Amino acid sequence: MRTLYTIFIPLIVALLFSACGSKEVFKPKDVVDSWDYSGSSDVTIKGISQNAALVDDREILANGKVVNVFIAEDEKLLGESDGWILSSNIDGNLTLQSIADKKNIETFNLKKTIATASVKKDTLAVLFSDNEMALYSLKSKALLLKEQGNPPIVVNSKIIKPYFRDELVIFATLDGKIVIINEETKKRLRTIIVSTEEHFNNVIFFNLLDNKIIAATGNKILSLSQDEIRLPFDIRSVVTDDKNIYIATKQGEIVSLTSDLKENARLKFAFAHFLGLILNNNKLYALEKEGYLIEIPIDLSSSSIYEADVEDGYVYIDGKIFFVHDEYISVE
Repeated sequence: MRTLYTIFIPLIVALLFSACGSKEVFKPKDVVDSWDYSGSSDVTIKGISQNAALVDDREILANGKVVNVFIAEDEKLLGESDGWILSSNIDGNLTLQSIADKKNIETFNLKKTIATASVKKDTLAVLFSDNEMALYSLKSKALLLKEQGNPPIVVNSKIIKPYFRDELVIFATLDGKIVIINEETKKRLRTIIVSTEEHFNNVIFFNLLDNKIIAATGNKILSLSQDEIRLPFDIRSVVTDDKNIYIATKQGEIVSLTSDLKENARLKFAFAHFLGLILNNNKLYALEKEGYLIEIPIDLSSSSIYEADVEDGYVYIDGKIFFVHDEYISVE
């Protein structure tokens, strides 16, 4: 007599393989044409940060051009900030290289892994991988402030660098919070919770829109002015113009919201997996994993779908251009 074990195990394996083999992908019926403004790029994307990319020979692509700055083999790129390229290794050795003067280099030995960092004039803001926040003097290397956040368990790769605004330094933390620090008094002013999920809860988007803080994790978006407003979304990408917020979701939706998180409109693209969004000339461009560029007016009233080369590899957005491995797709 066959046991329940011998009956059910083969059945479970068969169901698993059936589920993997029948995975749905985006297959649009109406494709306008191939997108004309694309082709082979002069660079290959080897790694990305929030606002810069590592390319061939470990040079850096930032602000629309390759800059003559090189990152060491044992370092990861943290990004560009205030005319500096920032990088660090796993032991907490932080390097700042001036774009304008390649001989101008500053180093910090911070002794633990760094998640991201940014700089403004003489103030260096660092977010560590254990969610500790710190401010340092660029010239004297002195520690100006240290604040400990809750250590994260696992995070999304989209980590937001500290944001400077007037006398404020704003940290988008790895545990779903916004921490506002007064740079002059070196004191924490406020902590705002964006989301309280246990995993993948780091802030992946931050901006100021219509005098409101807009922040998002992978599962929630916050609008903060006098009131705190939150909405749940499974978020892949977020962009804003001067009026509205545009979200690409894991369910294949493009959603337009006001700065108060009131919905303007939404479009559904069945099984779409969005790799990024660009706003340009009152149109929204969504890059889709199966090799499509979707052009949408900002009122989301319609859409036009074009074929585009999308290879496996890093996707980096520089201004109005998607860089995908060694290809580019421009929306200008």
